[in-house]
Amino acid sequence: MRLQCEVEVLSRHLPVLGLKSRGKGVRAVVSLCQPPRRGGLQPLAMAEPARCACLLVSTMKDKHGTRYELKENIEQLFTRFVDEGKATVRLKEPSVDICLSKASPGNLKSFLSAVRMAHRGCDVSIPLSTLTPVKTSEFEKFKTKMVITSKKDYPLSKNFPYSLEHLQTSHCRLARVDMRMLCLKNLRKLDLSHNCIKKLPATIGDLTHLQELNLHDNLLESFAVSFCQSTLQKSLRSLDLSKNKIKALPVEFCHLQELTNLNLSDNELIHLPFKIGQLTNLRFLSAARNKLTNLPYAFKMLSLEYLDLFGNTFEKPGALPIIKLQVPLTLLESCAQTILSNRIPYGPHIIPFHVCRDLDTAKTCVCGRFCLESFIQGITTVNLHSIAHTVVLVDNVDRMEAPIISYFCSLTCYVNSSDMLK
Repeated sequence: MRLQCEVEVLSRHLPVLGLKSRGKGVRAVVSLCQPPRRGGLQPLAMAEPARCACLLVSTMKDKHGTRYELKENIEQLFTRFVDEGKATVRLKEPSVDICLSKASPGNLKSFLSAVRMAHRGCDVSIPLSTLTPVKTSEFEKFKTKMVITSKKDYPLSKNFPYSLEHLQTSHCRLARVDMRMLCLKNLRKLDLSHNCIKKLPATIGDLTHLQELNLHDNLLESFAVSFCQSTLQKSLRSLDLSKNKIKALPVEFCHLQELTNLNLSDNELIHLPFKIGQLTNLRFLSAARNKLTNLPYAFKMLSLEYLDLFGNTFEKPGALPIIKLQVPLTLLESCAQTILSNRIPYGPHIIPFHVCRDLDTAKTCVCGRFCLESFIQGITTVNLHSIAHTVVLVDNVDRMEAPIISYFCSLTCYVNSSDMLK
């Protein structure tokens, strides 16, 4: 029985000696082997005792591998992250930890079950390998990158290699995301550009290590809230949604706070998420050729290296503000201001869901206070060079300014900021 994975063998004597491990695994084939029989015939009374299974760790540099005895030699098995393809076998002699990673969870569970039986001295029910050098072809199966650029090359009868870290399936006419891709737990880069995908599956967040997602040139009309609330909040760095049919992004989109590169060009966006300023790591933003009429006030909070807003239908600032002040404030407005100002935790398990939505979409006054339904809305212009180092012209007349929405919680805030609105 053989398991393809990455392996790091750590000596537990290193910390005692003040040394540190390298901290990085290497591609390996871990085999559960049975030692060969001794040569020559033996009398029945001198029959050879049952042979005990052992562990053989082979790498490209050492195809013969290193052998470790298993019978009554396992101090502990660490299997907390076995569903992520990770486990550690702690041996008594030698005093080492064999750390396994990037393995298929199903294969890893079967392998560890056999290892436990070998430790107890029981007969292993699955076929064991022999103590022979591993062939180079075994390591070649450990693929980390696959590029498919035509429908005829798309695999229909076999699964994608579990070890993939980079998968590109472009020009394959995919109408939806292949669920087999969502089993690739080591995937860091996924390119689904130039397909016909209309909707993302709710389980795409299962790709916990995904850093780059390219959905350029598809048929997406909306963006799932579940995507924004998944574990991708902590891993996704680059997102390309250009050349789709997206009309709006959810408020929760701003939860993807690790994004550094965002491409929204060639869509049908009317406005950007009004809390876009929460994307504090964002450095490259393109929203060219949409239907944007203005920018949210939080746009000022961005600190970009590159910004492209060319080809949008930006409107000129209006002369009169929109006044929606309520005097006195409603109970909902007062409570909302208190919750948000004091950063009191809330959620649908505490208050009604629709109230959570109101709090999530609360506007911020230029003074820093929050407002739900009682505010004054005014539009001014912002010089985009104050937000980004490199700016693509907004239109064909060398304009570097764009209209931006500002909110005021009271008449006093509006009057104090009246110079800004002129």
